[in-house]
Amino acid sequence: MPQTRAWLTTVVLLCVAALWVGSAMATPRDLGTGWEYRWGDSPVSADGVPTWVKPGDDDAWNAIDFPANPPGRRGQTHAWFRLSLPEGDWQDPALYITSINLIADVYLDGERLYQHGAFDDDGNGRFAGWPWHMIRLPEDFGGRQLTLRVYSDYTAIGLWGEIMLIERADLFPKLLRDALGALIVGPLCLLLALFAVGFALFQDDRRRFMPISLFALASGIMIIAESPVDQLLIDRPLLWDNLAAAGYFTLPIALGRLLEHWFADTRSRRIRRIWQFHLVYLVGALGASGLGWINLSITFPVFDVLLVLSIGLLLAIIAPHLGRFDARQRAILAAFALFGALLLVDMAVAHGLLPWQRVPTSAGALAFALVIGGISLIDYAHTQRELRRLNHQLEQEVEERTHQLQQLVERLEIDSTTDPLTGLHNRRHFDECLRQESRRARSRQTPLAMAMLDIDHFKRINDGHGHAAGDRVLAGIAMALREHFRDDDEICRIGGEEFVVLLPGTGADTARERAASLMASLADRVYWHDGRMLGPVTLSCGIAAYPAHTADPMTLPDLADRALYGAKETGRNRIITAS
Repeated sequence: MPQTRAWLTTVVLLCVAALWVGSAMATPRDLGTGWEYRWGDSPVSADGVPTWVKPGDDDAWNAIDFPANPPGRRGQTHAWFRLSLPEGDWQDPALYITSINLIADVYLDGERLYQHGAFDDDGNGRFAGWPWHMIRLPEDFGGRQLTLRVYSDYTAIGLWGEIMLIERADLFPKLLRDALGALIVGPLCLLLALFAVGFALFQDDRRRFMPISLFALASGIMIIAESPVDQLLIDRPLLWDNLAAAGYFTLPIALGRLLEHWFADTRSRRIRRIWQFHLVYLVGALGASGLGWINLSITFPVFDVLLVLSIGLLLAIIAPHLGRFDARQRAILAAFALFGALLLVDMAVAHGLLPWQRVPTSAGALAFALVIGGISLIDYAHTQRELRRLNHQLEQEVEERTHQLQQLVERLEIDSTTDPLTGLHNRRHFDECLRQESRRARSRQTPLAMAMLDIDHFKRINDGHGHAAGDRVLAGIAMALREHFRDDDEICRIGGEEFVVLLPGTGADTARERAASLMASLADRVYWHDGRMLGPVTLSCGIAAYPAHTADPMTLPDLADRALYGAKETGRNRIITAS
C-alpha cells in the first residue's frame, strides 16, 4: 500500500507539472496534410543513399492528405512519403510522430536523421514496437524536404496518430497531458485488482472477486503499457507492446469469467467456451512471438477479428434474455456494451477505418470494472447481512434447542434418579447421596442417621388384590414418608417394598422418634382399591447412626439392614436400633 500511495502521488505531481508547463508552451505546428507518396523501394546510389530522398522525378509522386495507407497497395510492403517542411521561428525543433507502421528511415534533404527498426539488405525488417517518435531537426529545416522510407507487412503502412512540429522542451508536458487519463485510470484499475484479490483471499466467494481482479489487472496493465510516458521511464518499445498485448488479450478472458458468473445457467457453458478459446489464443500468440516464430504486430489484427466476433456472440447470448434480468444484471450488460463499443471504435481507428482520434477506452474499462466491483460489493454486503440474519436466527434456534436439550437432560437426570411410581428418589440417587453425606459428616463431625423400612406382608397384598393394589399402597407409604420427615432428609425407594431415609445432622434417638411417629400414623390409615379396603398397613424399621454405631458412615446401610432384619424376625411392626 505505501508503494501504491507513492505512485499515485508521483502521478498527480507529474500531471500538475505538465499542466503548468503546458500553459506557457508555444503552439505546435500540425503536419498532417500536404504529403506525397509512392509505392516500392528506392534504388541506392553508389554512396549508399536511396535516390528517392533527393528532389526529382516528381511525376512518380502522388498527393495524399496523411502519410498512411495510400490507395492501390495490392500487397506492397514498401512505401515512401515526403513533405516540404514549413518555415518558422523555432529554438529546438523536433518532429513528433505518435506511431509508425512498422519500421522507417527518416531523411532530410538526403541525410538520414532517424531510424526506427532495422532494414536488411532486401529492405525488409522485423517489428520493432509502436513507440512515439521524437526526431530532432536542425534550426534551418524550413523549406527543406523531409522523406520517410517505410516497411510494413502489417495491415497498415505508414504513420499513425499525430504528426507535428514542436519544441523539444514542450514535448514532455504534451506527453503527460496525453497520458493524464491513463496515469489516473491505470493505477486505479491496479488498486481495484488488489482489493478484489484481498476479498477473494479472505472471503469464501472467490468465484465472484477473482474475475474482477483479473479484469482490473488486465485493464490496468494495458492502459499503463499504452501510456506515452512509459517510454520516458524504460525505452523498450517491444517490452511495453508485449505487456499491452498481454493485458489486451486477457480482457475477453476476464469478461467471459465475469459474465459466466453473473449469468450462470445454460448460457454459462457457451460463455466459458468463448473465454477458454481466448485463453488458448493468449498463450499461443505471445508464446509464438516470444520464440520469434511470428511478429507480435500480426497477432493484433487477428485478435481484433476474434474480439469483434466474441463481443457479438456474448451480446447475442445474453441480450435475448434481457427481460429476465434484474437491475444489477442490466447495469452489467450496459457497462459491458459501453466498454465493448469503445473497444470497437478504438479498433476501427487503429486500422484506419475511422479518422484518428483519442478513444477513452481507459474510462470505459474503469467504468465497467467499477460497475462490476460496486455490484459485487453490494451483493457481498447483502450476503453478509443475510448471513448475519441467518446466524442470529440459527443462534436463537440453537439457544432454544439447547434450552430444550438442557430441560431434557435435567428430566432424564431426574428420571434416572427418581422412582416413577412413588416419585421418591431411587437406589442410584441414594448411593450418591450417601457418599456425599458421609464425606460431609466426617469433615464437619456431625451425626448422620439412617432409617431402613420395609412394608410388612406386602406379598399378601399383591397376591390377594393384584399388583395395582400393591402400587396404591406403595404410593400411600411414600406420601406418609414425606409427611413425617424433613425436607433435608433424603427419602428413597431402594427395592420393591423397601424404603430408606437418610437424616443428616440427626442422631439415632431422633431418627427413632420420627420413625415411631410415622408407624403410629399408619395404624389409623387404610387404603382403598376398586372399592375394597386395603389395610391397615404396618412397617418394620431398622435404625443405624454415625458415630453412635459405626466409625464409617458408609457402613450405615449394612447396620440398618441388619437391624431391619431383626425387626422382621421379632414379629414385625416394630423399630430396632443397631447396637
